[in-house]
Amino acid sequence: MKRISKKIILFSLLFCGLTFSCKDLSELNVNPNGVAPESVNPNLILPTVLTEAAKIYVNLGYQDIAGVVQHTQKDAWASGHNDYDWGGDQNWNGYYDVLRNNDLLYNRAVAMKLEFHQGVALVMKSFMFGLITDLWGDAPYTNALKGELGGVQDIKPTYDDQSVIYAGIIADLEKANTLLSKSKADYSSIVDNVDVYYGGDPVKWRKMANSLLLRYYMRISAKQPDIAKAGIEKIVANAAQYPIISVNADDAAMSFPGNSEADSWPANTVTDVSGSNYRRLKMCATFVEKLQGLKDPRLAIWAKKVEVPLVVDASLPAGTDKIENGKRYLSPDKVGTTKVNTNPDYVGLPPSFSALPSAYNLNPTPGQTSFNPHVSFLNEIYKAAKGPLLKVRLVSASEVHFILAEAAQKGWAAGGAKAHYEAGVKASFTTWTVGGSYDAYIAQTSVAFDNTLKQIIEQKWIASWTAATEAWFDYRRTGFPELKAGPAAKRQALPLRFYYMRDEININKVNAQQALSKLQITSFSQADKENSPWSKQWLVQGTNKPW
Repeated sequence: MKRISKKIILFSLLFCGLTFSCKDLSELNVNPNGVAPESVNPNLILPTVLTEAAKIYVNLGYQDIAGVVQHTQKDAWASGHNDYDWGGDQNWNGYYDVLRNNDLLYNRAVAMKLEFHQGVALVMKSFMFGLITDLWGDAPYTNALKGELGGVQDIKPTYDDQSVIYAGIIADLEKANTLLSKSKADYSSIVDNVDVYYGGDPVKWRKMANSLLLRYYMRISAKQPDIAKAGIEKIVANAAQYPIISVNADDAAMSFPGNSEADSWPANTVTDVSGSNYRRLKMCATFVEKLQGLKDPRLAIWAKKVEVPLVVDASLPAGTDKIENGKRYLSPDKVGTTKVNTNPDYVGLPPSFSALPSAYNLNPTPGQTSFNPHVSFLNEIYKAAKGPLLKVRLVSASEVHFILAEAAQKGWAAGGAKAHYEAGVKASFTTWTVGGSYDAYIAQTSVAFDNTLKQIIEQKWIASWTAATEAWFDYRRTGFPELKAGPAAKRQALPLRFYYMRDEININKVNAQQALSKLQITSFSQADKENSPWSKQWLVQGTNKPW
C-alpha cells in the first residue's frame, strides 16, 4: 500500500450530460476509491510504515554502509560502496515520507483512542528520527511534518540540535513503554496480519521500545555518560517495568513475501534477472580474514567458496597458467609482484584497493560485467527473493546483549559483561543456524571473553551482518573495529555522516546553513568543508573518536 495522500483526488465524469446527468461538484470532488486522511483506519497505514522503514534500513545495512564497515565490497559500480564517493546528494525524503505516514497513523490512533497503535507509532517515530540524526546530524524534528500548515516555518523548518533529537527519541520511547504495557485483550482494533513485525503482539513491541532505549542511551554515552548510565541502569534494574529483547524469538524482524521487486530481498536474481546486483557484491577481505582467524562458522552461511582457487607453484615451468582439477595453476613469473590470495576456500576483496576492483586476484575478465572466479561471492541464499534467513533485523537479541556487555564493561550496573557478551555471540549463532558450533567457538582463546571493549565491539560488528548501520555508528563512537580506508578511497579515513542534500541547502538555506555551521571541520573535510562526510556531528565532537 502506497502512502495515503492528504490531498483529495479530483475525478471528472466522462461523457457528462451524454449518458449520465451531471452531479453537484461537491459530490464529484471525492475519490470513490480512496480514504480521506481524517477518517482512515490506522490499520490501513500501519503496513506501509513498517515495510517502508524496514526496506530503508536493510538497504543501508546490506548496501553502501556494508561497504563502509567492510563487510562487503563491490567489483563494479563500486565508487560509492568501496570508496565513499557519495556525490554530495544523499536524500532523506524517503525517511520523512515514512514519518509523514507515521504521523498520520499516530494522529488517527489518538483520535480513535487506540493505545496500541499510538505506542507502535511512537516506536517507529523514534526509529526513523534516530536513523535521520544518526546519519546526518542536526535535522528538522520539532517543526518537521507540518508542511501542509503552509507557514514559512512549516515549509522551511528549523533544524533541531542532535542532542535535542536524541532526548525527544528517549522521551517518546518512554511514553511507548507505558502505552504498550497492557495485555493484548485490553486493546481494541488490533489486526494481527497488518503488523509485519510482531503480528499485533504488544508485549514484543514494548520490548522493542525498551531495546531501542538501550541503543540510544549507548549512542549518547560518550557525550552524555551520566544520562546514558542512569538510563541503562534503570532499565536493567526494573525488568518488569522495562522488558527488553533478550531471546531471538523477540527480534524486531521482517521477512519478504518475494512477489515483486518491491517486496523482495534486495539485489536478488529473481526480480533482477540479469543478476548484476548480486554478481557485483563480494565479501570484503577485512571481514573474511577476521572470520577465518576466529574459525567462525557463520562465514559459510554468508559467503560462497571461490569457484576456482589459485595455486602458485614454483615447481611449474615458466609461463604456466592452466586450469586443472578445478584450480588455476600459475608459475611465479605469471604472478610477478602482483599480490594474490591463494586461500582454497574463501577470498575477499580488499577494501577500496583499486579503481578497477574487478581485476583483483588475476581475474581473467575484469570490467563492469566481470565474473571473478577467484573471489568469494555472497552465499547463494542471497540470490533468492525470500527465504528463512532473508530478513530485515531492526533490533535483535544479539545487539541488546552486546549493548549490555558494553555497559557492564564500563562498570555500569548492567549484569555480567561476560554473560552478556557470550549471550550476544550465541544469539547471533542461533540466528544464522550454527548454534551447534557455539561451544567450540566460544572456548577458543581468541574468542573467550577478555573484558575489553575492543572484543565486544568486534563481535558486535560481526553479528551486525546485513544491519551494518549499527556497526558504523559503533565505530564512530568507539574506534572499533580498527578499520582502515583503502588506497583508492576518497579520503584516507572512514566517513562519519551523510551529506545534506543540495535541494535542502538551496530551498531551506537559512536553516540548513545554521546546521552546517555546527559541524566540526576536520583535516579530511577538505573541499566539502562543513557539509562533508568527514565533518563531525555533535555526537562525536570532542570525543577524539574514531580517528
